[in-house]
Amino acid sequence: MSLAVRLQYVLPQQLLTRIVHAATRVRWTPWKNLLIRTITRAYRVDIDEAATTDLAAYPHFNAFFTRALKPGARPLDPDPRAVLMPADGRVSQAGAVAAGRIVQAKGHDYSVAELLADADFARAFDGGVFATIYLSPRDYHRVHLPVAGRLVETRHVPGRLFSVSPATVDTVPRLFARNERLVCRFETAQGPMAVVMVGAMLVSGVETVWGGVAIPPYARAVGIVDHRAGPPVALDRGAEMARFNMGSTVVVLLPRGHALAAGLTPGTPVRMGQRLGTLP
Repeated sequence: MSLAVRLQYVLPQQLLTRIVHAATRVRWTPWKNLLIRTITRAYRVDIDEAATTDLAAYPHFNAFFTRALKPGARPLDPDPRAVLMPADGRVSQAGAVAAGRIVQAKGHDYSVAELLADADFARAFDGGVFATIYLSPRDYHRVHLPVAGRLVETRHVPGRLFSVSPATVDTVPRLFARNERLVCRFETAQGPMAVVMVGAMLVSGVETVWGGVAIPPYARAVGIVDHRAGPPVALDRGAEMARFNMGSTVVVLLPRGHALAAGLTPGTPVRMGQRLGTLP
């Protein structure tokens, strides 16, 4: 285990993340312009595809980080049977749910029940498939629905804030099931679906289109919101569902009968709207 990973076990993860959270919302022009230009250059961000291409027009760094794209910048796979990629990024892992477990990295896996903090719901994905997508600082940071669905429940699960960089994912056991996360449970025409927004050190902010900012604050116990009791939240295939205020990782779970697209090997670059898989 590298020194950088070892340090994550002892660093004040939430305190550091709160500091970054505040720093990315500072509106002082020299500061926010410095952050935006530094990230744009360092990660070669394609600002031409953004709805707002003037870097100085963003009120703070987080507004730039969660920028909208121009219409048509992410065309959706036209096949109505296609399950869509929820976000830009790189494939961390994708494959079958085997014996109730998901592969995290070579030599590491974790249980679906632990990830979802719900053993009953986890059983719905026995024999199904999963895909884990890592969003880097250069990526578009809004997350979209893979298939049309109705929101059933959100579950804010407390946890650590380990980095989700590839080096840390390869090293820290059960990382995605240990980090703070928001589990979004949907019902689709083909059965249940879970989209899990995983937080990380320095980048743990999650915001949904139906409820606004969900993380922070950080949870002390599992917080459940039953969306069947209130006005229905129904989203179309490819509709925006949430965004990371700073980036992280999203995990999609689909039940038995769904098939993953070919070529989703670890490290493969992906874009929102391309084919993730195929409906039963």
